Amino acid sequence: MHEQISTKKLHLFAGQHTEDLAARVADELNTKLTPANVSQFASGETHCKFGESVRGSDVFIIESHAEFDGKSVNDALMGQLIMVDAARRASAKRITAVIPYYGYARQDRKAEGREPITARLVADMFAAAGADRLVSIDLHSGQIQGFFNGPVDSLTAMPVLVSHLKDLGDNVAVVSPDTGRVKVAERYAQEIGADIAFVHKRRIHGVKNEIEAKEVVGDIEGKDCVLIDDMIDTAGTICQAAQLLDDRGAKSVIAAATHGVFSGPAIDRLKSSVLSRVVVTDTVPMPPEKEFDKLEVLSVSKILADAIEAVFVDSSVSRIFGGKNHS
Repeated sequence: MHEQISTKKLHLFAGQHTEDLAARVADELNTKLTPANVSQFASGETHCKFGESVRGSDVFIIESHAEFDGKSVNDALMGQLIMVDAARRASAKRITAVIPYYGYARQDRKAEGREPITARLVADMFAAAGADRLVSIDLHSGQIQGFFNGPVDSLTAMPVLVSHLKDLGDNVAVVSPDTGRVKVAERYAQEIGADIAFVHKRRIHGVKNEIEAKEVVGDIEGKDCVLIDDMIDTAGTICQAAQLLDDRGAKSVIAAATHGVFSGPAIDRLKSSVLSRVVVTDTVPMPPEKEFDKLEVLSVSKILADAIEAVFVDSSVSRIFGGKNHS
């Protein structure tokens, strides 16, 4: 009898919205992207046909659910689901949906009556399509991990951002733009060796994307302040918080967030704000029209590559972060 030799094969695919990031991940893994051949019919429907056999392979499909190059959040989501389905029907051994930015993550609960919980619906769709595992970075809330009935690796961009912010000096305060992010800000403050403060705010009932900032809790006078958040969308929250810090005597204010979504008036708001720098990562694609002088974009490709390698060889993902992605 011939001795059977097990040869695991990894296939890495890129969605249409994250081709640049996926290429950087492939470089980190010293491999190449497998052609996914994703295209749109004239009717707007998405189609794909993998360029190689994936039978018995470990398949990783990278896509962020964000608007890019005329394609919507829903185009990205549907495209990734179609690629997962294609991999399942092509007899892939294991399929991991790598979602640097998880769409609909803010719809994770019923804030008011007659609302959906769309973050759960998205997880259900990936399960129905055939995904065995999800990998994402800085989910808006930890409970989303429980929406998917399978392993969910919740990574964090904190090592990338902290490494970039460590040169700020000794007179630094990490500030949470609201009370809900205080725990995250505490982790950053501990890593950077800074003081912590937070902005107490009140959200206007029934009005989306609008808040009313109130007061700063903590000593920030004369300090270089770093506002930490998981994402910057319309930038209303972060710019209002920055102005409040400036009014209360901050020496300078920097914004640092994982996901630079930058919707609607965000770019104009950030340009005209008191912020001296805006630091984000490449979890969301950044087209030229969204770039501006204050913006610095860091890459999470090494974090994603390390996680993909850990999943592929069946080793611990949380070990990459020393367990701090769950603390």
